[in-house]
Amino acid sequence: MLKSIQRWLRSAPIRDPIDQRNAPVMQVLLAFVAVSTVGLWLLLILRYKMPTGGWVAANTGFAVSASALLGCYLIRRGAFRPAIYQFLATLLICQEIIHLSVGFQMMVMSQIDQMLTLIVSALVLGRRTLWLCHAALCFIAFSGCVVDTMHLPADAQWWEGFRNLPSVIAVYTLIAVVLDHTVTTLRESLQQARQRGEELQQEMSKREQAQNQLIHAQKMEATGRLAAGIAHDFGNLLNIVHGFSQQRHLDDASQSSAQRALMLEDALQGVEEAADRGLHMTRKLLSFSRSDLLKAETFDINQSLRELQPMLRQLLPPEIQLRLDACVEPLPIHLDRNEFELIVLNIAANARDAMPDGGSFRIVTRRSPGNQVQLQLADTGSGMPEQIRERIFEPFFSTKKAGDGTGLGLSITHDLIKVAGGHIEVDSAPGRGCCFDIRLPMALPPDSGVSALPAS
Repeated sequence: MLKSIQRWLRSAPIRDPIDQRNAPVMQVLLAFVAVSTVGLWLLLILRYKMPTGGWVAANTGFAVSASALLGCYLIRRGAFRPAIYQFLATLLICQEIIHLSVGFQMMVMSQIDQMLTLIVSALVLGRRTLWLCHAALCFIAFSGCVVDTMHLPADAQWWEGFRNLPSVIAVYTLIAVVLDHTVTTLRESLQQARQRGEELQQEMSKREQAQNQLIHAQKMEATGRLAAGIAHDFGNLLNIVHGFSQQRHLDDASQSSAQRALMLEDALQGVEEAADRGLHMTRKLLSFSRSDLLKAETFDINQSLRELQPMLRQLLPPEIQLRLDACVEPLPIHLDRNEFELIVLNIAANARDAMPDGGSFRIVTRRSPGNQVQLQLADTGSGMPEQIRERIFEPFFSTKKAGDGTGLGLSITHDLIKVAGGHIEVDSAPGRGCCFDIRLPMALPPDSGVSALPAS
């Protein structure tokens, strides 16, 4: 219930962030002032005899309660500062009425309203309102002392009506100075914190933009590697289309019209299949290389690898055998699909460079303990020594010749896996090939109730 009340207090439609933070406390304070003031005066009127001049104080108390309720209503409507201004104005007017009625000496021991005025004006409205309220309180105290002087005995000195005024004004001033310094410091600290937050947000936005640019650059680099294989594959497709189209020149007199129509239909079917394959390849390449905003989605890692096989075969030369050992069960992950493909292509490109004389590149998927997906990419290349293996994920680190690589492929791969909540390890030694072991969190429905299972 307490949390529900807190949410309700914070739900006032206030735009300024500082006022929005102060709104819950001020609603509670105003409600307390309204209830407590009315309750105390009703108790005093019903159970005790009203003192001399008490009705004036009672009426001002009821006015303050009404002003507090009005302030709560205005805050709920989103008018935070007008609510506080009218409440402080009511407090000051009521204090002036009471001082003009009973004088200053009768009120010198009751300074709750004066302290409340200073504190609320300082903490909520700022230093300008604080010093305006300070000046108003000093004037109210002075006017009360004038009333006391008018009621002094004939043989008394005029200054006796002002004997407590200097000490009270000194207290007002001391409290105002402390509040001014404290509130100014707090507001400056809050402003600096907000400024640092905005700068941090801008820095994060710039870094995210730079990261996206690096990812797109890696996509374009991988697309360039695929260009030769894609051109070769398109050449084969065009030869198929050309072969089917040549059948129209065959004129066999022994064939009937129905047989010729059937042969033409088969030729057109072959042309259509070749065109569909070319369109699929083109769309896949364009989808991979475009610089759209990243969009995480849940997909089966096994199905994605099967769809990526044609691109991998274009990336790897014929001397390198590609093997995909996918797990039988679906392995869903939540990631941007293009990012995942970039991870696999970057590692495959490094494997290709490590096997100039041919070899084998193997991809294995399985489910690992803790509801994780394990992806292993292994090659039979030359391997790498320990000092190189420890640095392969560093940005711009490369063992290739200048101009043959950016040194960012594995660094971006490492960052993408880390952002996705996974991790990557590499096992390699000279002459023993290289194996990248990637673990990614499995995407499971929130209410699936699936617990961690042992590795299959």
